[in-house]
Amino acid sequence: MFEHIPAYPGDPILSLNEDFQLDPRPNKVNLSIGIYFDDAGKLPVMDAVRRAESALLESIGPRSYLPMAGLPLYRDTAQALVFGANSEARVAGRIATLQTIGGSGALKVGADFLKRYFPGSQIWISEPSWENHRVVFEGAGLTVNTYPYYDEQTGGLRFADMIETIGRLPEKSVVLLHACCHNPTGVDLSASQWAELVPVLQRRKLIAFVDMAYQGFGAGLEEDAACVRLLTEAGIPVIAANSFSKNFSLYGERVGALSVVCQSAEEAGRVLGQLMSTVRSNYSNPPTHGARLVANVLADASLRASWEAELAGMRERILAMRGTIHTGLAGRVDEVMRARYIAQRGMFTYTGLSESQVERLRSEYAVYVLRSGRMCVAGLNARNAEYVAASIAAVVSGA
Repeated sequence: MFEHIPAYPGDPILSLNEDFQLDPRPNKVNLSIGIYFDDAGKLPVMDAVRRAESALLESIGPRSYLPMAGLPLYRDTAQALVFGANSEARVAGRIATLQTIGGSGALKVGADFLKRYFPGSQIWISEPSWENHRVVFEGAGLTVNTYPYYDEQTGGLRFADMIETIGRLPEKSVVLLHACCHNPTGVDLSASQWAELVPVLQRRKLIAFVDMAYQGFGAGLEEDAACVRLLTEAGIPVIAANSFSKNFSLYGERVGALSVVCQSAEEAGRVLGQLMSTVRSNYSNPPTHGARLVANVLADASLRASWEAELAGMRERILAMRGTIHTGLAGRVDEVMRARYIAQRGMFTYTGLSESQVERLRSEYAVYVLRSGRMCVAGLNARNAEYVAASIAAVVSGA
């Protein structure tokens, strides 16, 4: 019966991570998978999360199904973190927010919602974008197109080309935007560029679908959400997907949220109902544990302060590792390639390495980055950063 089913080729990121696990070399460095590791090379358990979890374990109770929309306190605190506690749209009840199974679940629910209620709309994603963006939206039946984004020559942004393309899109088209810490390039729009994009989206009557998986890893919690708030204040139809996998180090708990900004509270109620219907047709209810951890941390002043301080430390460590690579490559590679390590931000950097150079990094130096040249800077630490810089210099020089 199943003879016609082809083999799954595998996810390129997860497959490379599996290869890394099998590599016996003691000096191996994994810079492929998008996970934050601390300076000891370990996945951290944040102190605020540890304290929140300890409190939960002291009062273990029944674990019934959550509502389809998720844990109410989680939805409220997540919405406040993304849009600001005093957002006019939030105060007016114009934002429909529901708990999802991670950021990927938010994208999936949003994609299904768009396909059902905007069947004639197509979606545009950046070139390049996170590989799973295309997979999720095409899987929902949407036609996926791309708009210009990354400049391979400079390691920067093709903003003029991006604006020109978006300015020609059909009305009600969906534009997927990265709020901060663009995956995979690490290249973000500046505040002035976001301001320039707003009237283009308004004029063309487009839907902005913002993916915010790294809030707090760019410039700060408030700064990284500024674009979502700008778009909301401008009256642009906004769909926002956010994740707590990275900034709470809760990868396996799958904690995310999806929000839709509407014109009225009544409209938001209808949209929330249809989002719940979409959840019902996918997985019925979200899980409990991770949502309780996040909600309890965000709702408690002491735990939240601890979390924000530790998150700031994680962000600063990434910046320090970028600086170490930048310094280590001085005089070894051209300045355009070297500069991107400090010009780009967040967990990822597009190194500018070719596929053959990436292959040499892996085979000869046990340094794993993606075939595209994407490096997860969060995998660097004080013990391996200089070795990685030397290895990059060697493959670039052809030594």
